[in-house]
Amino acid sequence: MENLQTIKQRFGILGNDIHLHRALEKAIRVAPTDISVLVTGESGVGKENIPKIIHSLSHRKHAKYIAVNCGAIPEGTIDSELFGHEKGSFTGATQDRKGYFEVADGGTIFLDEVGELPLTTQVRLLRVLENGEFIKVGSSKVLKTNVRIVAATNVNMQTAIEKERFREDLYYRLSTVEIHLPALRDRNEDIHLLFRKFASDFAQKYRMPSIRLDENAINTLLNYRFPGNIRQLKNLAEQISVIEETRTITDEKLKQYLPNNSGNFPAVVGSKKENDFSTERDIMYKILFDMRNDLNDLKKLTLDLIKNDNIEEVQEEHQQLIEKIYGDNKEKDHKIEVLNLPQNSSTEKEYDFIETIEEDESLSLQDKEIEMIKKSLEKNSNKRKLAAKELGISERTLYRKIKQYDL
Repeated sequence: MENLQTIKQRFGILGNDIHLHRALEKAIRVAPTDISVLVTGESGVGKENIPKIIHSLSHRKHAKYIAVNCGAIPEGTIDSELFGHEKGSFTGATQDRKGYFEVADGGTIFLDEVGELPLTTQVRLLRVLENGEFIKVGSSKVLKTNVRIVAATNVNMQTAIEKERFREDLYYRLSTVEIHLPALRDRNEDIHLLFRKFASDFAQKYRMPSIRLDENAINTLLNYRFPGNIRQLKNLAEQISVIEETRTITDEKLKQYLPNNSGNFPAVVGSKKENDFSTERDIMYKILFDMRNDLNDLKKLTLDLIKNDNIEEVQEEHQQLIEKIYGDNKEKDHKIEVLNLPQNSSTEKEYDFIETIEEDESLSLQDKEIEMIKKSLEKNSNKRKLAAKELGISERTLYRKIKQYDL
């Protein structure tokens, strides 16, 4: 069995953090067996290295190794991708197709972002784990496969199970051994070491002198939280290497490349309150839901007063609520006109404005959602994966909404 140092050199893994070493040691120990492994950790910590290590040290190393990004495959086609399909089983199925589990027979399959799998696909995967059987889409014939499954996720699986987004029995089948990779901010001693390695690599790649940080810049680097982990650090080193002419980077210069640096440095633990919102998306949703509650209050109040024929009081209360919702915004005028009711209007007409408000409310929420999706796609150059991450939804959900709104 290869030792830890050899494995680190072979796979280009850098760092001396004790938690990193523990994760690598577990991977080395379980590699000769066929038990399933679940790799956990934040996005960008390098989870994809663990299944490669396990496969290379196993008796399956001469067979196929296939990595599948479950979050990047549309929900309607993922069963076909994993298990294959028969000719004519759905529109566009012009010939038989082998799925990954058939192609990788005797080898290893790495299921990245396994927490994004649809529940129907989870049932099929559970059957493979239990007895090695699967059925192609559009077929009734049971096929056998002998694969080693290594899965990875950045999702809190216990929370996903509680919300019924992930099957508990599948979780326990996948996580016979769980290997957790630490976030970069928890590997403080490795941060500068990794930065120097990336800077050296990019200096060779672009044929230029390597950049280096002064003492204050090093302290800034070590105190930054790196929400994107190693992937973000590598991107940072590449940006500075290419853009900066001066090869010595100061503290002030480094901060220009750290997004939202004022909000990402360590804060007092436990200071977050229940109603704190960490992103613009959360704030926008809170505003929308507050407006919705206020409009509901407006409808109930107006309905009660109309029943008692208190039209003047209705208009007065309505004006107060409108000012609460819209403040001094001049755009509120078209909303206020809705309640200019005639004194002797029929019962049917008295309730017309309530239906109007409900329709406006629904359209307003939908318009806001469309606007947020468009802005996120424009900001991320139409890259759905980045846009979905920013919006806090899965890529499949974003894809569905793009089709729904014909964006």
